[in-house]
Amino acid sequence: MDNRPAPVFRELDRDEIDTLLGRNNVGRIAFTFLDCVDIEPINYVYSWPWVCGRTSTGAKLDTIAHNRWVAFEVDEVKGLFDWQSVVVKGSFEIVDADTWTHHDPGFIVCLDLLRSLLPETLQSNDPVPFRQTVFRIHVDEVRGRGAKSGTIPDTVPPT
Repeated sequence: MDNRPAPVFRELDRDEIDTLLGRNNVGRIAFTFLDCVDIEPINYVYSWPWVCGRTSTGAKLDTIAHNRWVAFEVDEVKGLFDWQSVVVKGSFEIVDADTWTHHDPGFIVCLDLLRSLLPETLQSNDPVPFRQTVFRIHVDEVRGRGAKSGTIPDTVPPT
């Protein structure tokens, strides 16, 4: 017979969700086209109500152009029953420096956030200069879940 207590699963509250999103910088973006679903890892920076990131041109952006509704997930896993996960659902938009003015708050917010992670972002010494497309995901829906292993109660030694 297994004496281990059952794990506890629960919803994360809003503060826990914001904290988890804020302390991580790698997540996965899921997107669809017709009956195909794809998911890719991305670097990001979070500041309510935006998830900002950047990518290079290619199939992902071509696909998202057909359906801007995406899901974005971040996980922290310490063990089989010790984890937290947040899923954001929202609309994806490109923040294009060529068409947005540098006075636009959307562009400035995303660029400042990205530079808080990597100060060289979109400058001459950028370590990933091929990632020229800045994007943001508006947090329309967010949900967090977590699991925690049960603990075995302290036993009282026999007297």
